[in-house]
Amino acid sequence: MSIDWAALGQVFGVTLVVTVGIVGLFTVGIVGTSRKPQREGEAAVATAPGAGARAGAVAAFAMCAAAVAYGIYLIVAA
Repeated sequence: MSIDWAALGQVFGVTLVVTVGIVGLFTVGIVGTSRKPQREGEAAVATAPGAGARAGAVAAFAMCAAAVAYGIYLIVAA
């Protein structure tokens, strides 16, 4: 039995990069949809994110969904 260490390293590297990328995109989506607290001394009401932040968050979530759908396609398609 022989292990192809180069191929194993490539799979590990690609998996690590893609995982960090998807988690980063999801984090951008969460931050884009979160409410921002007012500055200290003002009323304690949180403000909704702007239209640009919400659009960026939707785009980030869409890219995450596309990556997951592509992964499922690679697993299921034979």
